[in-house]
Amino acid sequence: MQTNCSREIQGKMANDPHHHLTNNHHETNGSCSVRWVHGPVIVGAGPSGLAVAACLKQKGVPSIILERSNCIASLWQYRTYDRLRLHLPKKFCELPMMPFPNEYPMYPSKQQFLEYLENYAKRFEIKPDFEQEVESAKYDESLGMWRVKSVGLKGEEMEYVCKWLVVATGENAEAVVPEIKGIDSFCGEVQHTSEYTSGCVFKGKKVLVVGCGNSGMEVSLDLCNHNAHPSLVVRNAVHVLPREMLGRSTFGLSMWLLKWLPIRLVDRFLLIMSWLIFGNTASFGLDRPQVGPLELKGKTGKTPVLDVGTLAKIKSGDIKIHPNIQSVGHRCVQFVNGRVENFDAIVLATGYKSNTPSWLKENKMFSEKDGMPRKPFPQGWKGEHGLYAAGFTRRGLSGSSMDAKRVSEDIEKLYKVEAKHLSMTIGRSLTLQP
Repeated sequence: MQTNCSREIQGKMANDPHHHLTNNHHETNGSCSVRWVHGPVIVGAGPSGLAVAACLKQKGVPSIILERSNCIASLWQYRTYDRLRLHLPKKFCELPMMPFPNEYPMYPSKQQFLEYLENYAKRFEIKPDFEQEVESAKYDESLGMWRVKSVGLKGEEMEYVCKWLVVATGENAEAVVPEIKGIDSFCGEVQHTSEYTSGCVFKGKKVLVVGCGNSGMEVSLDLCNHNAHPSLVVRNAVHVLPREMLGRSTFGLSMWLLKWLPIRLVDRFLLIMSWLIFGNTASFGLDRPQVGPLELKGKTGKTPVLDVGTLAKIKSGDIKIHPNIQSVGHRCVQFVNGRVENFDAIVLATGYKSNTPSWLKENKMFSEKDGMPRKPFPQGWKGEHGLYAAGFTRRGLSGSSMDAKRVSEDIEKLYKVEAKHLSMTIGRSLTLQP
């Protein structure tokens, strides 16, 4: 059944097929408020969304950013722990057209990164529409336009009609909470790392951290530094690499070596250096995958852990290693090796996932299974009918910058073609007038 809002849109398009290229404005039909967008709609005001908007602005293409939270970079603002720093050197994490300040350290802190993003938004005069939860985005074949429906903080509904749609909600939109047998009966505190801020509240307590990625490792170290007693569940094999090798960042050194050597030789070099620095990590419970760290990253997106001091605490016994969980009781946890131990709290460092399947009504570009582009990097940034993705490369902030440049360049070309076509149409209309 066609709604009043749909009929209003189709009627307007029938009377003026180039209506969407006029200035942004609102139209209201009963309870339906429609906003015609002169340029693309970007969903998400994280680093990826900001980068796309800035690149478009530099090319003279206007855009609108819709953000469900009340600020930019809400993941960094509200769902990261206090001790967090960028895992890669700042030169690999800067957004297009604006480097980090020289006085920032090589690995900026959470607060420094947020300050950088705020200054980035100010410099390029990016002002997202905050507290706009996108409920659905669907391509309307009859209009040749995207219809993006959002709900505001007070329940007010808005429909944005646009030629181009950029999905910039990213890989980390929603926390992943695994099903663990009996965890609902646990009497202690259970929280995801998205809720964890500091280990100071766990002083003197036994805390089980589930997950051994970068977050799990850092949270365990943070707990240790605040005089808690952490244990770490290592569910799968994991590559742990030193953050720096031979006086250079491991990531930077890897990127340089890949210019000259095949990925398997670079992986072999990284593993040899890691063995010389750490020894055999399997001897203290950290088995390595059969596939090398860079090859594994390329195939699965699984990032190797860059050690910031956790491994020393594991070696000393300050952080204990456990295998996967069998079940959870009122106060205790039973592991798959049969061991049972009491804990005061459980922290789930089990990662995040994309939420695109919940609102984007298309299944050609994005997988319904994991919400990621179906095409592997670097082809996953562009879909059909003016649909784009930014920040789904599994390559962090450097991937976001690459996407922003590609997306903005492509939209600029199409935007100029549309504008030229409109100009010619208007010119012909004026010529034919008596």
